[in-house]
Amino acid sequence: MATTSAYHRRTRTRPPRPVVPSHRIVPVVAQLLIYAGAAAVVGLWWIDTTSVVGFAGWLTDAGRVTGLLAGYACAVLLGLMSRFPLLERAVGSDRLARWHALGGRYTISLTLAHTMLIILGYAATAHVNVVSQTSTFVFTYPDMLKATAGFLLLVATGIVSARAARRRLRYETWHYLHFATYLAIFLAFFHQLSDGADFVAHRPAQLAWYALYIGVTALLVWYRFLTPLRRASRHRLSVVEVQPEAPGVVSVWMTGRYLDELGAEPGQFFRWRFLARGMWWTANPYSLSAPPTGDFLRITVKAVGGHSEALAGLRPGTRVWAEGPYGAFTAARRTARKVLLLAGGVGITPLRALFETLPGDVTMIYRARRPEDLALWQELDAIAVDRGATAHYVVDEPAEYSSPLTASGLAALVPDVAERDVYLCGPPGMTAAAISALQAAGVPRRRIHHESFAF
Repeated sequence: MATTSAYHRRTRTRPPRPVVPSHRIVPVVAQLLIYAGAAAVVGLWWIDTTSVVGFAGWLTDAGRVTGLLAGYACAVLLGLMSRFPLLERAVGSDRLARWHALGGRYTISLTLAHTMLIILGYAATAHVNVVSQTSTFVFTYPDMLKATAGFLLLVATGIVSARAARRRLRYETWHYLHFATYLAIFLAFFHQLSDGADFVAHRPAQLAWYALYIGVTALLVWYRFLTPLRRASRHRLSVVEVQPEAPGVVSVWMTGRYLDELGAEPGQFFRWRFLARGMWWTANPYSLSAPPTGDFLRITVKAVGGHSEALAGLRPGTRVWAEGPYGAFTAARRTARKVLLLAGGVGITPLRALFETLPGDVTMIYRARRPEDLALWQELDAIAVDRGATAHYVVDEPAEYSSPLTASGLAALVPDVAERDVYLCGPPGMTAAAISALQAAGVPRRRIHHESFAF
């Protein structure tokens, strides 16, 4: 079998795509569309409401408004989960994840508010207690029993997604529990049309609501399910070699057909599903650790969980399904002539690909705990020599090779750091410390581009 270095010599790096302004325009347009939709939903209630009378009326109408907004927020959540390529490439997975998390909190809050306000409003109007009114809703109103199940499932998913709970879960477990959101929204959908006062007698509003949900469902089905199946058949990816890089770190080389059609760029990632025993049921996100070519793709992964540990045992010929490419951590983010790449641990993977392909003045700082944890350092040295760039290696042990992650520490290694764009990738704690240090060193926040490992 040929060695991985032979694969590397045979590949040709595609130049990065021209810088486009979509990463600045699309996020703004997307947010404006979301806010406009929310305003339209409130407008639907406003047009349908001639007056609000009494305390019970205020409670009931507040319940109607929060219910409409909760239903709309569910559709937005589905859209953000669809992996629509324009959003993934222009907004970026990190920012989409933050939008999704914020949207999830709004959705849960609006759903809880809607439930409590409607129950209290109807109970006050009918002069019955809350328990009796709740029972009437659940067991006598159309589609309300399914909606109740969806409500409980949505709240449970929100609890599991809370940061404190998420830290205790493996990525694979959290990922599959998160699919319960689809079922919860499906169960709750029909009661909106059969019980919602703004829909019952308003056919145009019903059609608009159906169009909204059918549209986001079509995006989900196409990009999360059908597209991966189509690409698996088209590209027929398989493992070529698994190569150790550092303690607990391996590189997986893959080959396939028509890989140029994937449109992958250095800095992006795929969600990889390896069709091996115990691994086929989950797709985990790993960045490309070498520039993609028409013949080969490579990822470099540290064993931090069951899925990543199993990669070391993959055999050549194992089939692979790849969803992507995703992410906006690419050359299109660059705004300055000079660039600093700042990596922590296995965060080197997307930065190694960018180190080879970003044009101009590029400097690398690679931080790790110990010298033996510096994966891919030989490749980085070769790239630095080839392009006349600088690569700094900083380790915590031994102390003579350490350097504090502070403004002064960064300036000691890169005196002109304030003049550079910074691409940053590493564990959450290191990333937060680096952002603070970079800003203290004079780097504007808009020129700090980072990729997070958090889920």
